[in-house]
Amino acid sequence: MLSRRALLLQSSALLAQDVTFSTGVNVINLLATVRNKRGELIQDLAQQDFLLTETGKPQKISYFAKQSDLPLRLGLLIDTSMSQEAVIPAERTAAFRFLDRVVREKVDKMFLIQFDTLARVRLGFSDSRTQLEEILNGIDTPTRKELRATGGTGTAYFDAVASGSELMKAETGRKALIVLSDGVDSSSDHTLPMSIERALRADTIIYSIYFTDPGFYSMGYGVPNGRAIMTRMAKDTGGGFFEVTKKQSIDDIFATIEQELRSQYSIGYVSDIPVGYPAFRKIQLATKQKGLIVQTRDGYWPKRP
Repeated sequence: MLSRRALLLQSSALLAQDVTFSTGVNVINLLATVRNKRGELIQDLAQQDFLLTETGKPQKISYFAKQSDLPLRLGLLIDTSMSQEAVIPAERTAAFRFLDRVVREKVDKMFLIQFDTLARVRLGFSDSRTQLEEILNGIDTPTRKELRATGGTGTAYFDAVASGSELMKAETGRKALIVLSDGVDSSSDHTLPMSIERALRADTIIYSIYFTDPGFYSMGYGVPNGRAIMTRMAKDTGGGFFEVTKKQSIDDIFATIEQELRSQYSIGYVSDIPVGYPAFRKIQLATKQKGLIVQTRDGYWPKRP
């Protein structure tokens, strides 16, 4: 008989993988954050405190862990289009502190993507804070020469999310993209729904950090609609939306994301709906206790055997 410790290790190992059974049925993994109406994180719930449905049908939770120590796989996506020129130094400084506090060498890994007219992977997955900080220090808006080479201005926001999701597909553990942008897209091949789908298929949540330079848009460039776009991207993937304001600094936001990453519930279940049914499946995760708000992804696409 397995000891209690062995059973816990076995459950954690299953959560860290995309388990596929011989029948072609997958374990669906969810990361969930729970808050009360005051916005405070709730970290003491047990498996039996949750209710789970898929397309309206109750499902049995098979695997459960809280405050998971599973490895983190993070992607930092930084908007370096000209509209962000004034805010990049603050973003970079806050990101340095976030790296120091969150990324555990030889355990967690992060990649860096910058996007303006194009989305470019500046650094693939790395657990070296020195390497990450070195690349991060060199991320900036494009030069005039670079703008001429790419055909002018633009922002490939949706392409950046799609590229980040593609990097995440083969990874296991807790996966999240952190996007710093004003949410405006003007040069992507992907659409907003396409980029969200790519993230969901990669089991990746998105933290959207809405950071704008009011001075840039006061010069006749129009008012961005990025807030709604970034809110939807975070909500649909089970992440979080944050806006940098005078009352909430980018440092405060990174600290909140760090706290969330350390307070997630890992939940796994085996759907009893046949895998052959290929349509997007809606997931609803709630708590038996009234008044609590559960943050997780809206659904998934079943993987064909």
